Amino acid sequence: MRAALLRELNEARAARRAVALETELSSGRQRLVRETGLEADPRGEAIASAFRSGKSASIETPDGAFFVNVHLPPPRLVVIGAVHISQALAPMARLAGYDMEIIDPRTAFASPDRFAGVPLYAAWPQDVLAARPLDAYTALAALTHDPKIDDFPLAEALRAGCFYVGALGSRKTHARRVERLGKGGLPEDAIARIEAPIGVDIGASTPAEIAVAVLGSIIAAFRKRRMRPERRGETPPR
Repeated sequence: MRAALLRELNEARAARRAVALETELSSGRQRLVRETGLEADPRGEAIASAFRSGKSASIETPDGAFFVNVHLPPPRLVVIGAVHISQALAPMARLAGYDMEIIDPRTAFASPDRFAGVPLYAAWPQDVLAARPLDAYTALAALTHDPKIDDFPLAEALRAGCFYVGALGSRKTHARRVERLGKGGLPEDAIARIEAPIGVDIGASTPAEIAVAVLGSIIAAFRKRRMRPERRGETPPR
């Protein structure tokens, strides 16, 4: 691999950007393909399939045979709220390959004893996210029911283009949330990206069942993700 290409690859990985190294099998020629640039790429559809699966693969195209080596950032799951659902969600998220962390300023809930082995921040989301910003390969689930805690990270997740944004609460609760976020300046189409009620509709009732539903939605969103303009950084934060 050329040194310049290796440097570009390492820079992309350090910045949590998804890239693929494409090698033409007949000539050995290589190039770097970004997930954000697939729409205009002549082999975009075939490479997009590799990006979505996260698996490197050989592809056959009218232009010839290529090997696509995919480099995806580890998907991150930020949960707002150290609640019972979060306790059930943590081991499942780990098994599914998600780096999960929990933010909750309520120290009575955010106790390390309740979340052994899970990064836990007993602080306000605005303080934690200033040091650990969200990005396009992060999912955010807001589970506290408390607008003082949930609203800021929800707005930040929409601005950052997180691949999944969900919030716990009834339709009535969400209607009030939509009104608050709208008054805060977020446009309707951005707010509409929030999944509420949260999770796949499986009739979930217990915290463990709700955790299953939430993780199902997150996995579906990640595997079916599309690089919308805000996820490509082509639209300014709103």
